[in-house]
Formats: sequence, structure tokens, C-alpha cells
Amino acid sequence: MTQKILALYSGTSNLKLAKEVAEYLDVELGEIEIRRFSDGEIYARIVKSVRGAEVYVIQSLGNSVNEYFMELLIIIDALKRASAEAVTAVIPYFAYARQDRKTKSREPITAKLVANLLTVAGANRVVTMDLHAGQIQGFFDIPLDNLSALPLFTRYFQDIDLKNPVVVSPDIGGVARAKALANRLHTPLAIIYKRRPAPEVAEVEEIIGDVKNKDVIICDDIVTTGNTLFSAARLLREKGARDIYSAVTHGILTNNAPEELQKSEIKELVITNTLPIDESKIVPKLKILSVGSLLGEAIKRISNKDSLSSLFD
Repeated sequence: MTQKILALYSGTSNLKLAKEVAEYLDVELGEIEIRRFSDGEIYARIVKSVRGAEVYVIQSLGNSVNEYFMELLIIIDALKRASAEAVTAVIPYFAYARQDRKTKSREPITAKLVANLLTVAGANRVVTMDLHAGQIQGFFDIPLDNLSALPLFTRYFQDIDLKNPVVVSPDIGGVARAKALANRLHTPLAIIYKRRPAPEVAEVEEIIGDVKNKDVIICDDIVTTGNTLFSAARLLREKGARDIYSAVTHGILTNNAPEELQKSEIKELVITNTLPIDESKIVPKLKILSVGSLLGEAIKRISNKDSLSSLFD
């Protein structure tokens, strides 16, 4: 019987994380020749044979999202045409997940479009982390594993001496995520009520629950400009909260978010490395946890046809 070959490749979006995964799996990253033509077109070639191999491609879809997404599609196509037996797209941060439904007439459902494109390109499976909307899993006709960073956050905050802690959801839509962290930490739950007058603009209005004289952990999946998070922290401080932490899986941190974080009421913003963080954006209040071993273990279990359930504990 021929031994199954596991091959690991990476696009250019988050090479540091891909190397951590490779180290965990004790494999070398496969070599891909990737370059741009003068007009911006992307060229990708798999250097060595992958015929009959089980291939995993790591590519986050943040920062230059359209560039990296097209690069991922081209890599998948190259692998399929090179006769790879199966290709799993490992997408730590899944872009366009906020466009998961129509809220106004004549809007696209871009998350579904992304799912279709990945499938048409030849992906046999997708692994991602903390999808913005769980229903996106239903957009795929191939298996999708939606891993969670909550176990990482749980261990981190268990090691901190929090005083009378409470987990806070920044909006109604994030209650399930915040409740899951609260259950893990055995703390109460509070909810911030806000409204969105425009995309990436939120107005914080009220808090449901008691935060007075308590350490709080604001739990969310994405922080982009940080405006909503920092506004929430101000309101929590006004309501008598003690130390204010935040646990957010995907730290996009656009514009001057790191500088605003330093000036905010937040004591520490804990994110993961699903997206690469530029050295210039790393400030004292920012803590980065690695998901490398979590992704590596998921790949190992998928390859061995083992259950992923315990990774959520």
C-alpha cells in the first residue's frame, strides 16, 4: 500500500504563521514560485511534484484581501492541475464574511461568492477560524471546519488574576461567542446595545448587565479600526468597570488603531496571529497569541481522519 503524502504550502499573506504550522507538523513548506507580471497579474508554479499528495495551503485573506484571495485561487488551480489528490484551503481569516446576507436591496452576498469561487477553483475542504457568521458554513458544498480561538483566550485569562470578572459582548450578534467564553471562565455575561448608522460605524448606547467594580473582557471576532471597541471601553468605564480587557480573534487594525488603543481605556487587547501584524503596529497594550499549533493539530487530525471535537475544549 502506498503511503499517503502530506504536503504543506503557503501563499504570501502570512508566511510566519505557515512556518509555525510546518514546524508543528515537522514538515517543510513546499516551494512555490510566485511572482507578479508588470500589469499585476499573478503567476504561481508548484516547483516539485504533488501527484497523489494530500495538500494543505495556508493563506489568510486580510490586508490586501483581493490580491491574496486571487493568489489562493491560482495556487489551488495549480495544485489540482498538478494532480494533487486533495487540496484543503487553510484560511485563518476568512474575508468578506461580514457580507453574509442582504440588508438592502440590490446588495451582493459576497461570502457566498467567495465560497463558490473556492469550490470552483478545486478546493476539497476549507479550514478557517471564528467565522464572522456561522451560517457561512452552509454556503459550502464541501466540508468546512470552523475552529475557535476561545480555548486560547480561556487559558490566557485563567492565568490572569481578574477581580470579579464579567465577559461583555460588544453587540447582540456576538452574544453566542461571548457567552461561550463566559461559560468557559465561569463568569457572568453583559451585552452592549449599539446601532450601526453606516458600515464600520457603530454608536454605543447602553449596557445590559452589571459591570460596576468588575474586571471586564470584551469578546469579539474582528477588530478593524477599533472605534467601536474603544467607545465600548469608555462606556464600560463610565459604568464603573475596573480593568478592561478585550479578546478578539482577528486583529486587522487599520488606520491608526494601535495608537488609539494606547490612548483608550483598554488595559490589554489580546488578539491572535491569524493575520500578520506589522512590527510598527505592535504597541505595549497589544498581546498576540499564536494559532500555529491549533491549525497544525487540525491538519494532523484531518489527515489521520481523527475527530476535531476536542480542539474546541
